[in-house]
Amino acid sequence: MFQGSLVALVTPMAQDGQIDYTSLDHLIEWHLESGTQGLVIGGTTGESATLRPVEKVALATAVLGRVRGRIPVIAGSGTQATDETLELTRRMAELGVDACLLVTPYYNKPGPEGLFRHFERVARSVSTPIILYNVPSRTACDLLPETVARLSRVPGIVGIKEATPGSERLRALRDVCRPDFGYWSGDDGTALDFIEAGGHGVISVTANVVPDRMAQWVGHALRGEWPAARAVQESLAPLHEVLFIESSPVPVKWVLEEMGWMPGGIRLPLVPLAERNRGTVRTVLERLAIGRARPSAGR
Repeated sequence: MFQGSLVALVTPMAQDGQIDYTSLDHLIEWHLESGTQGLVIGGTTGESATLRPVEKVALATAVLGRVRGRIPVIAGSGTQATDETLELTRRMAELGVDACLLVTPYYNKPGPEGLFRHFERVARSVSTPIILYNVPSRTACDLLPETVARLSRVPGIVGIKEATPGSERLRALRDVCRPDFGYWSGDDGTALDFIEAGGHGVISVTANVVPDRMAQWVGHALRGEWPAARAVQESLAPLHEVLFIESSPVPVKWVLEEMGWMPGGIRLPLVPLAERNRGTVRTVLERLAIGRARPSAGR
């Protein structure tokens, strides 16, 4: 079971949009030093929608080579088409990732039976653990508890990243899924309530910026140290908010550029953070004493 603060890792890019593997190495080492308990690559925050399949494979290869088994690596391999998802998931399994994260097929808007068959087909075709990913605000497709309950009994499907805010959906899921099913919040702002309701951690955008503080409060929460967890989480509330002032990962990539971790490359149709929003984000960074990267980062 994957527990704790897992980062939904950005994909560093040069200004021309090419993946910056040097910056990627620095980010990975920073997360290892900071207590992040898992890397989730090639997901929404990693710009999966604009990465070609060959780039996703190259990204996973690079990350696995850098991590060398020190923490789990979970690779996004979900697409809008079942055959493509199956092909990419098989490739990730061959590379040796610890799990694959499969988003609901976007744009198609499948119904419950289509969703069940999509995930079941992939899970029964690979040996790598599968984590479902429900983010209806991005996909126009909601993976409802009744369908997740059926999928929780398919061998190889081990849990779900649930990106609906709050803990109400989690409570519904826990009522119908198998007892050892895993649950990870995909909403930083309400992740503490999610863990308090029985979640196992968070797959976090904010952890890109403050991995140590995210690991700190999630650790407190998983140990039942609620006042300490809540104090840290509440201090991060302004950061959670501004990291979604525009479509993610636009703000978080701009912040990491400001911190000196990587260039500001991002792929169309997304563009860099609008000038009108930069002052708001800078104010939050200053309030939380988030500054330039440390010299030990090698930059």
